[in-house]
Amino acid sequence: MIPYIINVALILTGCLIFYKLLLRKETFYRMNRYFLAFCLFISFSLPLLPVPQQLSFRKKESAVVVDQTPPVVKTTAIEQPALNPAPVSISPAETSPEPAPARRLTMEQFMTWLFWLYWFGVAVFGLNFLLQVVILVVRARRNPVIVDGPYRIVEVSGDKAPCSFGNTIFINPGKYEWDTYNQILLHEKVHIRQKHSVDILVAELMLIFQWFNPFAWVYRREIENNLEFLTDDQLMQKEVVDKTSYQLNLLKVSAPHFPLSLTTNYNQSILKKRIAMMNTKRSNLHTSWKYFFLLPVLALFACLLNEPRAKAQSPNISIDGKKIKSHDISTEGYWFAVIKDDMINIRFSDDKDISFDGNSGSFSGTTFKLSDLSSIPKGAEGKFTITREAGTLDMTGKFDGNTGMGRYQFKADQSYVSYMNTELKEKLDEEDQMAFFFINVKKDYLQMLKKEGYAGISKDELIPLAALKIDAAYIKSMKDNGFKDISLDDLVPLKALGVDDKYIQEIRGAGYKNVTTDQLVTFKAQGIDKDYIAKVKQIKGNDADTDDDGDDIVTFKAMGIDDEYINSFKAAGLTNIPNDQLVSFKALDITPDYIKSWHNAGFKDIDPDEFVGMKSQNVTPEFLKSFTEMGYKNVQPEDMVAFKALGITPEYIRSFEAVGYKNIDIDELPALKSQNITPEFIKSFEEVGFKNIDIDDIVSVKALGVTPAYIKEMRAKGFNYDKLQKYVTLKSID
Repeated sequence: MIPYIINVALILTGCLIFYKLLLRKETFYRMNRYFLAFCLFISFSLPLLPVPQQLSFRKKESAVVVDQTPPVVKTTAIEQPALNPAPVSISPAETSPEPAPARRLTMEQFMTWLFWLYWFGVAVFGLNFLLQVVILVVRARRNPVIVDGPYRIVEVSGDKAPCSFGNTIFINPGKYEWDTYNQILLHEKVHIRQKHSVDILVAELMLIFQWFNPFAWVYRREIENNLEFLTDDQLMQKEVVDKTSYQLNLLKVSAPHFPLSLTTNYNQSILKKRIAMMNTKRSNLHTSWKYFFLLPVLALFACLLNEPRAKAQSPNISIDGKKIKSHDISTEGYWFAVIKDDMINIRFSDDKDISFDGNSGSFSGTTFKLSDLSSIPKGAEGKFTITREAGTLDMTGKFDGNTGMGRYQFKADQSYVSYMNTELKEKLDEEDQMAFFFINVKKDYLQMLKKEGYAGISKDELIPLAALKIDAAYIKSMKDNGFKDISLDDLVPLKALGVDDKYIQEIRGAGYKNVTTDQLVTFKAQGIDKDYIAKVKQIKGNDADTDDDGDDIVTFKAMGIDDEYINSFKAAGLTNIPNDQLVSFKALDITPDYIKSWHNAGFKDIDPDEFVGMKSQNVTPEFLKSFTEMGYKNVQPEDMVAFKALGITPEYIRSFEAVGYKNIDIDELPALKSQNITPEFIKSFEEVGFKNIDIDDIVSVKALGVTPAYIKEMRAKGFNYDKLQKYVTLKSID
């Protein structure tokens, strides 16, 4: 639970930083509203989604291939094929990381305390939320009310700032002049019509579960700020509202008594920001491509934080590439064996229709030394046994030459089972008992782990440890290298990937003095060594021995960014590309040929950052040329990003030319398309007497929902105007 809440907090914080850096100063208030709401939803849902094993940056599940001939052990990483023809492959179930045993009890107590502290905070803030709701309901019911169509205007007393919640406006009418009072109502009605209370409610619910996160409080404030910017912007587009008088009224309404946080309120502590945003220049739609970069940011968070999808939830056995679960092997069944030199490989099945090619039946195989077996019967039926601490395999059958077959029955050693049941966290079932037999888990091995400080070991932890032969010497080597509190979960991937003292010293000598076990696993899995680190630092132009470029090195390696890749761009005339741009280039498959295609088209001064936006929308010189051929001579590549994102094509422009709208300004096209305005929509106004409508007018008409049907309805009520813009004004105050 706690890791999930922390992951939510991290994603929420990342979205907030993304918003404040790229979107906060843009005037796309409506889009920002949807963006902030979407990020809230994704912050709570994304951590629940598992990511594919190969994409996760978290510790990956290790596959362990063990040759049962003591003391030889062979291991491979997940991606590598097993070298032994009939190995036992153990894939430990994913378990949550445990702290080092020396502080286990203390850490568990701390986590328990943290768990209850968190829910105490949730309860406190939840009660505060309910209290605010009760106060609003009581205030709305007890005070005088004026019903204005769908709006309820509740008269309050004192210096409380005007605010709204749901369809109710709270205001003290005695405090304000008529013009000020009317503008306050217009402002709050916009909040109500656009259901801004929903955003505030969702933000308050978010705070209940993220009360400890300071960035969550900032996020809530940004939601409220944007709603105010959006409302101010809507009012500024109305002819009945004068910008100067509206801004003066903001100053008049300013008061120290702020309303409940559940409400949208006219008076804010962001007064200067609101006035500044009202007077700022409208954002160019060409910058709308920034929103698309949220997706790779979220993908990165998922890869960094989310649980990798486990390949198995219980130990698996693999024979010749065919994986089966250990519980597919019964405690009794049939065996087939092949002798080679002083080794014997035995396969087991509970299906007596054994095929010698291993393609039928449920097989489990392992290799023993002949000396591990009692004398084997040759040429005639007989009995022999394989005995280990975990139990005994009673075998009946015979050998002809170097091959043999027959029946087996496994009998667990009850004193061993009793010991393990006492020492481990869980009791062993029959499947576990057989797994412990095949892995040859010994009692003194468990005692060694306890002596090293690892208490409360689970059976799923013990299997990979024993299979990999992680002994006291290996544990000591890790602790001697500075990992004093190394956990069992850390030891398994380290040993499986072959991380040893030499490799650790090599990485530290390459500049990573404070390298972590997670970094070591990631580096080793990616094949990163000191030579590659030196090469990347040369690429990055950073010779300092610092640990802050670990993620860069992993990303460069995973994406195949090397000298050859960088030099290919230099040959195309693009030098000194920032590191983050290199990653974006590789991720979006931006090639030197793509860059050359723009240079050949006459655009040689395009910023690398612009290439990212262009490629993300698949903008090509041919796409730009299709517009220049229509007469748009000054069009730039960056203009095409918005065109491509919105789906503006030459065919779309020609459809307007067909109804008389020729030479539409290039800056007007995004507004037309974003409002989904079509020639048919414009023609529909001819039936109510409006022809040759100006492009700017038709945009405001569509934005406010003025239609021929609306005009007919208003004319029936006596509003018979000869100018379309008057119906726009009428609709805005409706």
